[in-house]
Amino acid sequence: MSTSASQTGPLPTGSGPAGTRAPKELSDLAVMIGGQGGDGTLTVSDLLGRYFLRRGLYVYTSRNVLSRIRGGHADACIRACREVTAAVKPEVDLLVGFDNEAVELGRKELSSDGAIIYDSSVFQLDLPNAYGFPFATLVGGQVGQPIYKNTAAYGAISVMMGFDPQLTREVIEARFTRRGPEALEKNLKALEIGRKAALERAGVADRWKVLAGDAKDQVLTIGNQAVALGFVVGGGRFFAGYPITPATEVMEYLMRYLPAFHGVVRQAEDELAAINMVIGASYAGARVMTSTSGPGLSLMTEGIGHASTAELPVVIADCQRVGPSTGEPTRHEQSDLSHLANLGHGEYPRFILAPGTVDDCFQLTVDALNLAEHWRLPVILLLDQALCQNTVSAPPYDLSKVRVEPGLRLSAEKLNALEQYKYYQFTPDGPSPYTPPGTPGVIAQVTGNEHDEWGHVSVNPTNRNRMMDKRMGKMVHARDQLPGPRMYGDPKAKVGFIGFGSTWGPIREAQETLRQGGVGTNFFQARTLFPVQTHTLSPFLESVDVAYVVEHNYTGQYARLIREALPQHHAKLHSILKYDGHSFRSPEILRAMKGA
Repeated sequence: MSTSASQTGPLPTGSGPAGTRAPKELSDLAVMIGGQGGDGTLTVSDLLGRYFLRRGLYVYTSRNVLSRIRGGHADACIRACREVTAAVKPEVDLLVGFDNEAVELGRKELSSDGAIIYDSSVFQLDLPNAYGFPFATLVGGQVGQPIYKNTAAYGAISVMMGFDPQLTREVIEARFTRRGPEALEKNLKALEIGRKAALERAGVADRWKVLAGDAKDQVLTIGNQAVALGFVVGGGRFFAGYPITPATEVMEYLMRYLPAFHGVVRQAEDELAAINMVIGASYAGARVMTSTSGPGLSLMTEGIGHASTAELPVVIADCQRVGPSTGEPTRHEQSDLSHLANLGHGEYPRFILAPGTVDDCFQLTVDALNLAEHWRLPVILLLDQALCQNTVSAPPYDLSKVRVEPGLRLSAEKLNALEQYKYYQFTPDGPSPYTPPGTPGVIAQVTGNEHDEWGHVSVNPTNRNRMMDKRMGKMVHARDQLPGPRMYGDPKAKVGFIGFGSTWGPIREAQETLRQGGVGTNFFQARTLFPVQTHTLSPFLESVDVAYVVEHNYTGQYARLIREALPQHHAKLHSILKYDGHSFRSPEILRAMKGA
């Protein structure tokens, strides 16, 4: 259902009470919306994101919610600008508060000429830049339910920021039509209530004018969705997992996407069951994946070791959060790297890949499936909460780049040419040709015990040495197949950055600030963290005088891995660390550089 403007009369443009004051033009802006869980803060940010996307702007939305269904403080901060961005803006232009706590917490983020819109039916403010509207009371009386206050707030924001009225309305129609005529009608009514209140308030209408951009063919997405899509197009056909923040969306999206491709999604009873389910499906010949976060990763550790020793390909998406133990389920951190690089008891090979953008999340998931299949070992996708769950605008994924590589799977012709089939056959680079169980005429034993080429349990010292060399050698022989770094900035610069995951956005923004100040920098975005890619890192470190390693943990875990692999460059490495559960903002990086 779509209701046109003519059905309710022409929509006012947003002029009038603002008088002759010229609106301030904004090409890079941020709006923070806060309240209690259940107030609809994420809905407001979603509506704004849809509007900004239609105006050709790049969008990045961060969220700050508690690990509960309802109640407790929640806020979202949305940024829109003409340049590609994946970082929170250092200052907020508009703060929208559904309760006093939201204003108290958000005021420190407000720019010097920023403004506040708040729900005056809940609390009162005596500030020169604050504009109160009784959203809950207005929509409660006219719509019948105060919950629609979030849509009314969107209407007031649209007037203050000089939005196109028709486009503002179309966003509501696109968002709520699928919920039925009644929901759409109520939200449209709430929108007009908010607009009318703002238009009648002096000094509100057209305070700003949001300039349009030229971003085209963008979609709003999150890293977890990109991982799910990458799994589907990369040939993934079996997924098992257990719900855990911030990884759950991977499973939820696959429940929506995978059945259409004859794939299977299983919600296991716990993470122990999940990792063993994917091991079984991998042995049967399927491309498999599970997703989890820190506590679940701890439970999966023995299973991951089993998969590596048994040489069964599995992909694990670790969506990091604040740890240890339960930690802070909805907060951001990058502190699982040391655990993953030293995963479990004993020694066995694994690859750790680190996407930095949603496009990376998509492509590296495909790469992870191919690498796991070829090298017959676990591949870990190391994500973080901000990358997993923060909404960002991005172009549609380029399917022409997708390659599904089957590894060393034996054809019927090659099988017939074999005198005998050895599941763990010694080869020059490690991986053995294989065929799934059930192939006519082929029998193999697969085990996590130490074994010989046929899979028979063995404690023979010579065999043990050969098998260890076979498995561990994969990390050496795979070097040139692992995803290389992306480099940004001036290749001749003497100041370097090293980062992984969602630090990509804040580092790129810090680089631009430094460039405008006449300081050139070069950024090494690591996409393979383990084994440490010394053949690319060493030349980078040789080219700079100082390298700032930016990461979200207390001990500088990636810097420690680099120092261990490249001790000759120890003095050049300086850690910039943040571990308060929130993402870096570029000024924090710049201040840390001055204090280093």
